[in-house]
Amino acid sequence: MLENIQLTTEYIKRKIGDFEPEIGIILGTGLGGLVEQIVVEHKMMYSNIPNFPISTLEFHSGKLIFGTLSGKRVVAMQGRLHYYEGYNMKQITFPVRVMKMLGIKKLLVSNASGALNPDFRKGELMIIEDHINMQPDNPLRGSNEDELGPRFPDMSQPYDSGMISTAIDIAGKNNITCHKGVYVSVSGPNLETRAEYRFLRTIGGDAVGMSTVPEVIVANHMSLPVFAISVLTDEGFPDTLVPVSVEEIIEIAKEAEPRMTQILKELISAI
Repeated sequence: MLENIQLTTEYIKRKIGDFEPEIGIILGTGLGGLVEQIVVEHKMMYSNIPNFPISTLEFHSGKLIFGTLSGKRVVAMQGRLHYYEGYNMKQITFPVRVMKMLGIKKLLVSNASGALNPDFRKGELMIIEDHINMQPDNPLRGSNEDELGPRFPDMSQPYDSGMISTAIDIAGKNNITCHKGVYVSVSGPNLETRAEYRFLRTIGGDAVGMSTVPEVIVANHMSLPVFAISVLTDEGFPDTLVPVSVEEIIEIAKEAEPRMTQILKELISAI
């Protein structure tokens, strides 16, 4: 894996020249619009990057964007990878490894998720302050690459408290409803049953989704500070559960995206 990371990093560096990103961004389902705010210097399709997995979802465009946002040099993944697409955890998290090798000092992650906390509503935002991993595998399983991080990385603070505090202040200043909570990561691709939503809430979840945690584990393994935010696109309340489609989820995500974008832009400016 280390050799593949190095080969991919070297290939990208040849393409982007002396551009060195400071901040990495992963954009979730229906949340690729932040790219429109980036002053783009370089753009690459995943399919043209050696060893890079290719997003199989029609609503994930699969591009690596290099440019400037809020005065900082960024690299953004416009389209992320999921376990349910058939990739293993090392493939899903490979781009995070590469972004770290390219020079990023912080990682910002967004996703679309379902609300579990009855005080939350779809269309609102939730900053992730902790998570519960219910994915069936772990990106650190197997032999450890000591050059990348320790065999047993600490996860007592997987999300950076300083960035969380700053983002909460930004949301308040802009009158944006933004909660803090615990994100539960499941494999998908099906949505949950009533009993599953009830279980996930009982074990401490405030929102549920199908991504983010593998990338956060790998970032922590590499001592890379993380900030993560969810757009709540549906409501997993067992007693009032109604069917929901992917099209509805994407529509809600796009409606809420400007508020998320505002927080991320100002956060990037502040860090």
